[in-house]
Amino acid sequence: MKVLVTGSAGFIGSAVTERLLKNNYQVVGIDNLNDYYDVNLKKARLSKIINEQNYTHYEIDISNKDSVDEVFYSENPDVVINLAAQAGVRYSIENPKVYIETNLVGFFNIIEASKNIEVKHLIYASSSSVYGANEKLPFSTLDNVNHPISLYAATKRSNELIAHSYSYIFDIPTTGLRFFTVYGPWGRPDMAIFDFTNKIINNKEITLYNYGDHSRDFTYIDDVVEAIDRLICKVPEKDVSWDGKNPNPSSSMNKWKIYNIGNHQPVKLLELIANIEEFVGKKANIKLAPLQLGDVPNTYADVEELYDQIGFKPNVGIADGIKKFVEWYRGYYNA
Repeated sequence: MKVLVTGSAGFIGSAVTERLLKNNYQVVGIDNLNDYYDVNLKKARLSKIINEQNYTHYEIDISNKDSVDEVFYSENPDVVINLAAQAGVRYSIENPKVYIETNLVGFFNIIEASKNIEVKHLIYASSSSVYGANEKLPFSTLDNVNHPISLYAATKRSNELIAHSYSYIFDIPTTGLRFFTVYGPWGRPDMAIFDFTNKIINNKEITLYNYGDHSRDFTYIDDVVEAIDRLICKVPEKDVSWDGKNPNPSSSMNKWKIYNIGNHQPVKLLELIANIEEFVGKKANIKLAPLQLGDVPNTYADVEELYDQIGFKPNVGIADGIKKFVEWYRGYYNA
């Protein structure tokens, strides 16, 4: 089977690609190596896979339709895993245009090309951010998600809706994955665990917004990869019990499905920092600040449906995950 992975030099994309290559899939990778964060980190991730026999790489931008079409028609993948996106809630306030170009135009190009070559399954990254102003916890795929509080969240919810329309009109099986704060070795420098570890080691001040009263459902990268690996062959079918008078928001009368990919164990940020301090061996210098625009105060994933469908619950606890991350960080940066 041939799988096309967009964002293959990204954090999740490179980890997924490594797993697929180990499982003897043919993998086609797409990444534009943009400079949203350290390009050398992206190149280091890519160096682990680019010389593999079953890997083919294209350095293109998914917002360029002609380039996307050329890759799809020449490679003709069976499955597409779209993990390329402009990430970051706060950056979407500062630079909204890039979110439209990558997360909307780019996603359209991917799903349109998938339609044209009749892929067997399109899996794409959504986000826990789509839960927006929701306060009922844990967040369930059965919940209404019509109140995003950041442009980033709005683009991810738009991806889900675009996928639904394409599944309905063109019979394309699509699966959306709402990721909950993914972390681990080779992670993104703008994410909390990476940022906090870096600042503690280098004696820099950590700003905790919402006066530290945030909690997050931190999900270790290996658990995310395992879920994606199992979902590749879990192609969504039409939900024969779906009722338009009482619609299930997580499934449909067409081949469309949504899952939460979370750890089901929310952690307070002060507890998170205490764990990092323990493994780093230094105390954090913390500054408390008000809630920032676009931030969701708490996230907590209901993952029962994921378990029901593929028999898997993410299970790497925060202490084990942070220990592995700190070990990687010290080794990678000689810290």
